[in-house]
Amino acid sequence: MDGAAGAEGVHVKKILVALAAAGLGLSGVLAASPAAGAPQGPEHAPPAPAPQWTQCDGLPTGVECTKIEVPLDYGRPKSEKIKIAVSRRKATDTAHYQGAILFNPGGPGGSGLAYPAVMQTRLGPALAAQYDLIGFDPRGVGSSEPSLSCDPNFADPVRPDYVPANITEELAWAQRSQKYAQACGRIYGDLLRNMTTVDSANDMDQIRKALGQEQISYVGYSYGTYLGATYATLFPNRVRRLVLDSIVNPSRVWYEANIDQNHAFEGRAKDFFAWIATYDSTYHLGTTGDEVEKAFYAARAKLKDTPAEGRVGPDEFDDTYLAGGYLKSRWPLLANALSRYLTAGEAAPLLAAYGTYGDSSGDDNTFAVYSAVECSDAAWPRDWPRWHRDMWQSYRAAPFLSWGNAWFNAQCAFWPVHAAHEQRVDGRAVKNALFFQDTKDAATPYEGGVEMHRRFPNSRLVVMDGGGNHGLTGRGDACIDDAWKAYLTDGTLPASRPGPDLHCAPFADPVPPARAAALNAAPTQIDDWVPGER
Repeated sequence: MDGAAGAEGVHVKKILVALAAAGLGLSGVLAASPAAGAPQGPEHAPPAPAPQWTQCDGLPTGVECTKIEVPLDYGRPKSEKIKIAVSRRKATDTAHYQGAILFNPGGPGGSGLAYPAVMQTRLGPALAAQYDLIGFDPRGVGSSEPSLSCDPNFADPVRPDYVPANITEELAWAQRSQKYAQACGRIYGDLLRNMTTVDSANDMDQIRKALGQEQISYVGYSYGTYLGATYATLFPNRVRRLVLDSIVNPSRVWYEANIDQNHAFEGRAKDFFAWIATYDSTYHLGTTGDEVEKAFYAARAKLKDTPAEGRVGPDEFDDTYLAGGYLKSRWPLLANALSRYLTAGEAAPLLAAYGTYGDSSGDDNTFAVYSAVECSDAAWPRDWPRWHRDMWQSYRAAPFLSWGNAWFNAQCAFWPVHAAHEQRVDGRAVKNALFFQDTKDAATPYEGGVEMHRRFPNSRLVVMDGGGNHGLTGRGDACIDDAWKAYLTDGTLPASRPGPDLHCAPFADPVPPARAAALNAAPTQIDDWVPGER
C-alpha cells in the first residue's frame, strides 16, 4: 500500500507541475466571493406590484405572460431589481377553484413559460381547469432579465474529444472550462453571487405574493425537485400540495450527484445495447449487448478520425446518444442512426439525430444558468488532482458518460463565486407531498427519491420498477397518473407502507418500426418531453 501511495503522490506532483505550466492555478485563480442566498423568512421582501398580463408571444391563446420585479439580493431587498418572466393559464372552473400551481421543468436552466399549455394537456382539461397554471423562467433563464450567456460558441462542433488521451489533452479541456468560468465572471460579476437555488426559491415566493395567493401548489421535475424541496424547506406554511418527479438526491449536491449519474447512465447504456441486440435482424450490430457496445465505440472512434459532415465528432456523438438514457422510446431512432452509419455508411440519420438530441450550439443560456446555479449552490473541489483521480476512477467503471459529464461541470472548479451556504433540505414541517421515482432513472438515480422521501416524513413515494424513464407523470401510465391526479384533485395520497408506498409496473420497451409493422402493431410513439434534459 505504501508503494502505491508513493506512486500516486509522484503522479499528482506531475499533474501540479503541468497545471502550473498551463496557467491553471485552480485554488485561487479567480477572486473568491461568498455566494449570497442564505435562507430568508416569508417577509424578506415587499411584494411586487400586481402584475399586468398580456398574451404570450409564441404560446397558445389563453396563456398570458408578465414580468415580476424581484430583488437581485434578498439580503438587500430594497437594492437592485431583476425581472422574472411568468406565464399563466387562468382557471375556468371557478366552482372548484384550487388556487395557483407552479411548474418547473428542471435544469437548472430550463424554461417553464410553456408549461401552462403543456400541463393543461397532461393534467387533462377537467383538472387543469381548477387551477391557475403558472410557468416561469427562473432568474437568468430565457425571457427573464437579465438572461445569461457567457460564450454562445462554447458548444459549437466539433469539440475536442471528451476523453483525454493524455495529461496534455486533459489540461487543455480544463483550461477551456476555466476560460468559460472567467467569461461568466467578467460579464456578470456580482450577479453570480445571487444565482443559487435559494434565490430562486425566494423568487417563487415573490411570485406567490404577486398572484395574491396565501399558498401555492407545485410540481417540479428533475432539478425542479430540488428547487421545490428548497422552497418547502424555507416556506413550509406556503405549500398547499407538493409533487416531485424524478428526484435529486439532496445529500449529493452537486459534485457527487454527477458522479452518481455516470454510473446510472452506464447501466442505461448497457440496457440500450442489449435491446439493440434483441433486434439484430433489424439493426445488424450484434446478437449480444457486448457486441453492440463494441460497435458503438467503433462508431465513436470512426467519428473521431472523420467527423460526419464536419459536425458530429465523438463529443457530439456522445451528446446525441445520451438522450437514450433519459427516455427509452427514443431507442429505435437512435439504433437506426447507429446501424445506418456503421452498416451502410449513411451519415444522414446520425446527423438528424444529432440535430434533434445533441446540438446545443449557438446559445448557451441553459448552460450558463446551469453553471451559475450548480457552481454556487454547494462547494466543489478546487484542486484538479482530485478531479483527475475521481474522473478516471469513474471512467474505468462507467465510460459512457464520465468524461463528458466532467467537462459539463468542470467550470465549477474555477467558478468566481465560492459557495458560502449549502441549504439543507428539511421537509418535516410540510403536511403532505407526493413523490415519483423510477428505479432505473439515470439522470436522477433512485436513491434520490428514497432520501427525499426520508426527509419529508409526511410524503408518499410512488415507484416505477425498472422503466428507466426520466419524468413519469403525465405520460399516460394509469398507475402513475391516477395517483398524481387524485392528489391534485382532492389531496388523496396512497396508503403509507414501509419503503415505497406504491409500486407501478414499468413502461413497455419500444419495438422497432419495421418490426412493429411485421407484427401488425403500432410503432412506438415518442413522447419526447423530458424534464431537466441537458
